[in-house]
Amino acid sequence: MNIHEYQGKALLRAHGVEIQEGFVAETPGQAVTVAKQLRYKYGPGPFVIKAQIHAGGRGKGGGVKLAHTPEEAGEVAEKMFGMNLVTPQTGPHGKMVSRVLVAQDVYYPGETEPREFYVSILLNRDRSRHVIMYSPAGGMDIEEVAAGSPELIFTEEISPLTGLTGFQARNIAFSLGLEGIAVKNMQRFLLALYDAYTGSDAQLIEINPVLKTSDNRILAVDCKMITDDNALFRQAEIAAMRDITQEDPSEVEASRHNLNFVKLDGNVGCMVNGAGLAMATMDLIKLSGGSPANFLDVGGGASEQTVEAGFRIILKDPEVKAILVNIFGGIVRCDRVAGGIVNACRAIGEIRVPVIVRLQGTNAKEGKEIIDNSGLKVWSAISFGEAADRVHEVLGQN
Repeated sequence: MNIHEYQGKALLRAHGVEIQEGFVAETPGQAVTVAKQLRYKYGPGPFVIKAQIHAGGRGKGGGVKLAHTPEEAGEVAEKMFGMNLVTPQTGPHGKMVSRVLVAQDVYYPGETEPREFYVSILLNRDRSRHVIMYSPAGGMDIEEVAAGSPELIFTEEISPLTGLTGFQARNIAFSLGLEGIAVKNMQRFLLALYDAYTGSDAQLIEINPVLKTSDNRILAVDCKMITDDNALFRQAEIAAMRDITQEDPSEVEASRHNLNFVKLDGNVGCMVNGAGLAMATMDLIKLSGGSPANFLDVGGGASEQTVEAGFRIILKDPEVKAILVNIFGGIVRCDRVAGGIVNACRAIGEIRVPVIVRLQGTNAKEGKEIIDNSGLKVWSAISFGEAADRVHEVLGQN
């Protein structure tokens, strides 16, 4: 689950990470009030106004601006509210801005020595290790640095049994070219950051930039955090931070029905039970000349109602030109899936795209009979090859 920058920074601060102070605002008036509070505590400004969306690259899209007075902060915020912010990470559709973070400007006036670093912590599944990825060339152009100067990207593997050690944190600080008190401050920063990562059940924490000021403070100026959905049952505080307005509506609806759904950009919708079979089905679609429009795993305990909900979600995508249902009946019975498909088709009315159904396993024969006797324009298939041929055939007709 993604959370906003201001939420991630609150979690970092709770774990002892020094951050760029700021508060969220949902109206221009609130932005003015926050800027006045920051001026009272930290000085006259300027202030940084940052659009809060679930995507990076906001600065390049016009989502990060400076304001020199509280009144100007309100004017900048007013222009951001309601804007559809397009960044390299949002895609062409962008994301709507409904709140902003008003923060202190931590780049000191006239400062000539601030340095920006990149630091992230993530999981390397291949090696069953956490990894700190870091670079001395942090900032807005970190993607270009990774592509053009990969020698500036470093990694430090962390055993989940021992956690991040002081020696490793010190090694990272030296590799970033720090010295003196800045080494100790970076070491303290990294240990607290790793504590936030594990304590939040995060899949990713990305800080870009990490700022070293001329007086050797180490600050998190930004924060991107993704928490493992499977751990939300023990992370009630983080679960309450969910902002469904930043999520794909189809994925939000799917979550209400406990469906594992991911929206993709293809033209063939697919409904499968089991992640492995889903991946194989998406490969089959590609080999048949199509492109998967979604990942949809109905799970082992799917009911007719669950199948119907999944069908409706797929059909909401105007780009879908065909639907392939590929079910192996182990725990879930094929006749139950077939009944759900038939009920969904009848409830929805006329289905605008061809539907291909492949059922194998428990009660597959009964399931095929339900499909074949339904009177609906649903094509049944037995083998993977036959399903692929059907997909190829129906795409050729569209």
